[in-house]
Amino acid sequence: MKQRGVAFATALTCGLLVFASGTEAQQSPLVIKPLAEKKVLTLPDGPLYWRIESFSTLDRAQAVAGLWGLAVQAGGRVWLFRLGPRNGASGGGAKVAEVGPLPAVPVAPEYLLRINEATGGAGSITGIHTHPGSEAFYVLAGEQCIRSAHGVIRVSVGRPETGHGGGTPMQVSNCGSTDLHALVMFVVDATRPFSSPAVFP
Repeated sequence: MKQRGVAFATALTCGLLVFASGTEAQQSPLVIKPLAEKKVLTLPDGPLYWRIESFSTLDRAQAVAGLWGLAVQAGGRVWLFRLGPRNGASGGGAKVAEVGPLPAVPVAPEYLLRINEATGGAGSITGIHTHPGSEAFYVLAGEQCIRSAHGVIRVSVGRPETGHGGGTPMQVSNCGSTDLHALVMFVVDATRPFSSPAVFP
């Protein structure tokens, strides 16, 4: 068990995370890659949503990202993910989706906003893990499942979905029949490990 934890921590420090352990070792791993992140000292007031917008160029998206926005390129498009109240607008982009309200993030001295990319073939899967904050999902291709003690959340193409609150053990997989390409939005306590191995209760 300790060896798995060491491997997990080593993968995190390399910036590219491939989850596979125990019974999942026989299945293809789901590959998780950070696309953009930033640390902030405060979060917007009120219930929080991730607004997803499409832009013509990365420079234009970055120019209006503001304190709580992250611009990335993925799936042949430029995306701006901006954290804030419902029904906001950045200007210059086309609104794609809005996801929220997000589960509350515990008060922390510093927060990490991150966009991850998840890719893998049919049946690819992560190990069971937790995050110290909330996450939300937007699928570009395929179908993604998030398993926890609360059940299974299925996320299809173009339908944004919030995950459970921080500290919830979960396992993410490609539960479709084609390759998965998903974007995952995080708001977590920056003073704690971003991801930790876990077990289901």
